[in-house]
Amino acid sequence: MRVLKCADSGVLVEVEDLAAVMALRSALEAHPVPGVTDVVPAARTLLLRIEPGTPPEGVAAAVGALSPASGGEQASGDTVTIPVVYDGEDLDDVAELTGLTREGLVRAHTSATWTVAFCGFAPGFGYMVGDDPRLHVPRRSEARTRVPAGSVALAGEFAGVYPRSSPGGWQLLGRTEARIWDLDREPPGLLRPGVRVRFTDAGADARTGVTAS
Repeated sequence: MRVLKCADSGVLVEVEDLAAVMALRSALEAHPVPGVTDVVPAARTLLLRIEPGTPPEGVAAAVGALSPASGGEQASGDTVTIPVVYDGEDLDDVAELTGLTREGLVRAHTSATWTVAFCGFAPGFGYMVGDDPRLHVPRRSEARTRVPAGSVALAGEFAGVYPRSSPGGWQLLGRTEARIWDLDREPPGLLRPGVRVRFTDAGADARTGVTAS
């Protein structure tokens, strides 16, 4: 762990890997450091925003003395369920990459427990890590110029849901009507660091082209 002063308004903590980020974020949630107003995790760092007048050196010392194990790697306690229609353009390609059938891929994605590790790329975009390594797949070799809002996707070790239409190179599994980012909601982001996520299969009939009578 390396703790760096970030101007007069924050402290940047560099750690070994994403697992260490999640463990330290959880420890900071369980044992708040006085003067820290916000914790912003990323893939290998945590930015701690501090109140004006708080000595960064004191925050750095407190973080350096904190044992991540004391907070564990638990999620924040919030759990979000996201219904998905699994009809994504890359569903067959991802099934081939994972060695699963389409149905097996859907079962794996809905059976996994996902945790939002950090947010970025676009407002409300949560990078989720799961507990099934079979779902680790590479990004597409060529990004799309437009990915529709609500697209549910995989890339590397992460799952994500596009909160708005944007370019993107992730593998598309399906789509959801859940509002991932809503400025009229508090907080606006449905997916926040530490939140647990469960995906559910909202449309086996829609995926196979069968219309219920």
